[in-house]
Amino acid sequence: MSLQQMKFPVNIKEMGSSPTYQTGLGAAFLGDSLELLNQLPDKSINLVLTSPPFALQREKEYGNKGQDEYIGWLAQFAKVVYQKLKDDGSFVLDLGGAYEKGKPVRSLYNFRIPIHFCDEIGFFLAEDFYWFNPSKLPSPIEWVNKRKIRAKDSVNTVWWFSKSEFPKADVSKVLTEYSDRMKKLLEDPEKFYDPKKRPSGHDISTRFGKDNGGAIPSNLLQIPNSDSNGQYLRGCKVLGLKAHPARFPTKLPEFFIRFLTDPGDLVVDIFAGSNTTGFVAEQECRYWLAFENELQYLASSSLRFMPENSDENDLSLTYQKVMLGNSFEMIPDARQLKLFEKANKYQPQ
Repeated sequence: MSLQQMKFPVNIKEMGSSPTYQTGLGAAFLGDSLELLNQLPDKSINLVLTSPPFALQREKEYGNKGQDEYIGWLAQFAKVVYQKLKDDGSFVLDLGGAYEKGKPVRSLYNFRIPIHFCDEIGFFLAEDFYWFNPSKLPSPIEWVNKRKIRAKDSVNTVWWFSKSEFPKADVSKVLTEYSDRMKKLLEDPEKFYDPKKRPSGHDISTRFGKDNGGAIPSNLLQIPNSDSNGQYLRGCKVLGLKAHPARFPTKLPEFFIRFLTDPGDLVVDIFAGSNTTGFVAEQECRYWLAFENELQYLASSSLRFMPENSDENDLSLTYQKVMLGNSFEMIPDARQLKLFEKANKYQPQ
């Protein structure tokens, strides 16, 4: 099936603007996320996965709101997301913490958000996740490095909101590797445990020794944000571009995309930045839409989808096409074509 024949779950041609660039499974749009979201049909999205600009005291180059206005600002997006999600859809929100201005005490803004979203909009908090980034630099400098009165802040809250109490989810798709002890137990269950009721009240049966292909993951996700060899950073380096300063690692969206969607589902990132979400969705044979209001970030994000052997001229040409506002369809390399072939059987009827 050719790229022209592949159908998106939504009709992109009916949207008010053309995508800045398009791949076999997705499209990236330049513009205001609220306006772009409102152009999509209600109940059309399976997963919205995003990391908005955090509520920090100092303004960052990628744009962010102050803590006093942040909840109201973010809620206007959440209300539209709620309308556009399918009944079994999910909204995953990665948020970093912050300190009160001039004080070594934490802001509660990122905890007030789930309360507001559930009480005022109608979301359910399906589960709270915590992304531990062991490679994160010590911060804030004043309290951690200089005065040494606080520990390093290395955890982001990741809220999993759902539109219903039973959203689509399958934890068997994100199993982790068994521990060495569990591997030994599976090899010889009788040597390691006796099926019986424990003092804790847990009834350990013979099924405990069954190999299920991996262990159920916890809601603490340990993922270092230290990727330095990917196509995106390589392309930025070759062209002398500054990479997006607040991108997240591919393993984070990969976990939730596999956990909460099936191949052929639609994944949307409303604060796309360097479009990590769209790239991972494509690798996982999901359709995707990316919304970003900064042209330079959107242009450099296109480099993610270039063949790994692209030279400087090819990279520059793609980047300039986006910067000049030329809507175009990127030609996938051989590796991506295999993904498209795999995705064909998931075409909506």
